[in-house]
Amino acid sequence: MTPTVESPGRRAPADGGTNRRMLKSLRHREFRLLTVGQLASHTGTWIQKVAQAWLVLDLSHGDGTALGITTALQFLPLLLFGPWGGVLADRCSLRRILLITQSLLCLISLLPGILTLTRSVSLAAVYSLALAMGLTLVAEKPALQSFIAQTVPTADLPNALALDTAVFNLARIAGPALTGPVIGLFGVAPAFFLNSLSYLVVVAALLRMRPRQQDPAPTSVATRRPKGQVRELLRYVRGRADLGAPLVLVGVVAGFGMNFQITTALMASDVFHTSPAAFGLGSTAFAVGAVTGSVLAARRGTCAPGYLVSTALGFGVLELITSTMPSHAAFLVMLVPTGVVLILFMTAAKSALQLGTHDAIRGRIMSLYTLASLGTTPLTAPLIGWISTAVHPRAGLAVGGLASAVAAMSIGLQGRRPTRPWAALFLRPARSALRAVGKT
Repeated sequence: MTPTVESPGRRAPADGGTNRRMLKSLRHREFRLLTVGQLASHTGTWIQKVAQAWLVLDLSHGDGTALGITTALQFLPLLLFGPWGGVLADRCSLRRILLITQSLLCLISLLPGILTLTRSVSLAAVYSLALAMGLTLVAEKPALQSFIAQTVPTADLPNALALDTAVFNLARIAGPALTGPVIGLFGVAPAFFLNSLSYLVVVAALLRMRPRQQDPAPTSVATRRPKGQVRELLRYVRGRADLGAPLVLVGVVAGFGMNFQITTALMASDVFHTSPAAFGLGSTAFAVGAVTGSVLAARRGTCAPGYLVSTALGFGVLELITSTMPSHAAFLVMLVPTGVVLILFMTAAKSALQLGTHDAIRGRIMSLYTLASLGTTPLTAPLIGWISTAVHPRAGLAVGGLASAVAAMSIGLQGRRPTRPWAALFLRPARSALRAVGKT
């Protein structure tokens, strides 16, 4: 029988092959276990985020600044101690770190539910528990990001990162969608209990895993000395434009543009005056776009540096447009493409950092990613919350979009001097301003 030869001008149906490529990381047992655990954990986290925002606004009588302070306290430890979490991830068993941190997060999530149920909750208690959770995240975040590389071969890592982002954003849909009815029917306390239970699923998944061993450390990036590893990390990144540019862009986009837990909550309560059941729809709409962006990222694979700039710029423009929407329905619709482009950018940046480094320093590099994506929140969340309260909730969104767009354009113009990407964002605008003052 003569074999069929496919004509160069014709292609076989690609749906099956495309789907297999998009889900190829799920072939690996450890990654499947991690995915199940993360789906449960992220769903619980988003349930708690929406419930916590509702609780803080209720306790503070709608004060956006209080919401910003809560968010800032949760991520302040990442700003102060984030790189040392990366050092810990590079020196200790990632699986052991995750088992300890997931158990601690389970207990910390349980406490606000108990306080709310017993009617003894206060803003001070919420602030304290947010800070305690932030201290635990210092060790958990870089360990989790580095652990993904131990569950799949290097060739499948970009796909695994994109699928991990998709899981996160699927939970962003499920979590807020569940939270509204839970709060409306049973109150706030059960939302915290559900998050506490979700961490037990992660612990069970980790106990069944057998992750691969880390690769041997090259002498250029490894060190046996416990001291000086953060300074070594900064020197290493300083000479790597392929690492510096994504970190700078992530820091600005995340710090100013990704405060949706504040801005969507205030838009819902103060601008559109939604009911408790509809309070989480903003997060759900954004998550629909984020899941779509994750799927597109899983199919795309690696991305060129210019792709980072264009997606960051697109996100900034879309967020500016979203801030002008006249109705709640139009606002929800615009959150979808905004979420798509944001996740395309964040996934590409994370892939560039993961593929551009080595196991021996991966934990420290991902601690800088965590610092950029979450650690900037303590500096910017209170500011965005204050702007949203003092000026208008729309202003908080607009400032985030403008900052993201300006950062993307600045980095894009820095292409001729790629070794110092942060110069485009900070030094050159300052020099231009000084020259303008001098001329006047």
